[in-house]
Amino acid sequence: MKNKVLIVEDERDIADLMALHLKRDGIEVEIAENGEQAFQSLESKHFDLLILDWMLPGVSGLDICKKVRQPSHKFESTPILLVTARAQTSDIVLGLEMGADDYITKPFDLSVFLARVRALLRRAGRTIQSTSENRIQIGRLILDSERHEVRCQNQVIELTPSEFKLLHAMMKNRGRVLTRERLIELVQGEGVTVIDRAIDTHIFGLRKKLGECANLVETIRGVGYRVADTL
Repeated sequence: MKNKVLIVEDERDIADLMALHLKRDGIEVEIAENGEQAFQSLESKHFDLLILDWMLPGVSGLDICKKVRQPSHKFESTPILLVTARAQTSDIVLGLEMGADDYITKPFDLSVFLARVRALLRRAGRTIQSTSENRIQIGRLILDSERHEVRCQNQVIELTPSEFKLLHAMMKNRGRVLTRERLIELVQGEGVTVIDRAIDTHIFGLRKKLGECANLVETIRGVGYRVADTL
């Protein structure tokens, strides 16, 4: 069954170019030129990925992102690629905080665009290997929240509470870029206190301990971190 993508883009030349290359990749495509058209399509159809231009007339791509990320929305967990001419780090962080999974800035290289789309579709179609609610496995890395245990290639790795919660948050959101601010929200709690730049220190320590699984944790320069889909 083919993947289906909704492109929301008001510049028709750009929308047609993206659609052309996605169709060559075997992907079904629908185009909406504004937010109103997008919401009509989202109400009645299924999509495996949403590609949203930020700067749209009327309802912006960011507004669409916020809407579909509301709890119980049928596209709550559908990957979103935000396409924007706003290349400032603060704008990118805002887009990710509003629910986008990845972003690409205009003008963009088509090969990079296609690679981002393929990665998000792989993530959407892949279920994290697990044997229970408490066990997450990605490649050779296994996290068991009930036992509070992490293994890489079947070797137990001793982590601090902060490192464990950081890894758990990223593995649950694998493939998704998490800003430092979002990571702080996810890991802050009883016995764990994390402040902004301390995240970098915790990630550095986590990578050292993960050994051969360390390359699973990726740095998104100026924005935050993510755990890759596979090793």
